Amino acid sequence: MSEIAVSDIAHTIQLALAPVFLLTGIAGLLNMLAGRLARVVDRARKIEGAFTPLDDPRHPDQVAELRILDRRIALVNMAILLCTTSAVAVCVVVAALFVASLAGLGFARTMAGLFVFAMVLLIAGLCFFLGEIRIAVRSIRIRDELLERGERP
Repeated sequence: MSEIAVSDIAHTIQLALAPVFLLTGIAGLLNMLAGRLARVVDRARKIEGAFTPLDDPRHPDQVAELRILDRRIALVNMAILLCTTSAVAVCVVVAALFVASLAGLGFARTMAGLFVFAMVLLIAGLCFFLGEIRIAVRSIRIRDELLERGERP
């Protein structure tokens, strides 16, 4: 009887291994998203620290950049929320696999549905990340004179 239980647990561990690797990937993604969020917040704080009065010619540019940074913060924050929720759902799937195996329960459709839900959350998080990247790329402006595209004097 104990041999059957051990082999069942071994089989369950094999089934849970792929979602655990997925969790590792999501953890790396969350680490990168947190780093991006920190950089955007640091940039916003720097602009806030040097914020100019309304009559200063730099004021409109500062407001425009702060609006872009605010949008980026919101997108990264949502991406973090969705990816974290996805990771939690994957953890629930892994835990449910063990509970189902040990208790002899059969709710495979529920676990499959939860895993699909985790993937949908991850896809949504990646879409928000893509949106943040697109805004970041569009907001970068390098002056032509710094690129030295014309002839050299």
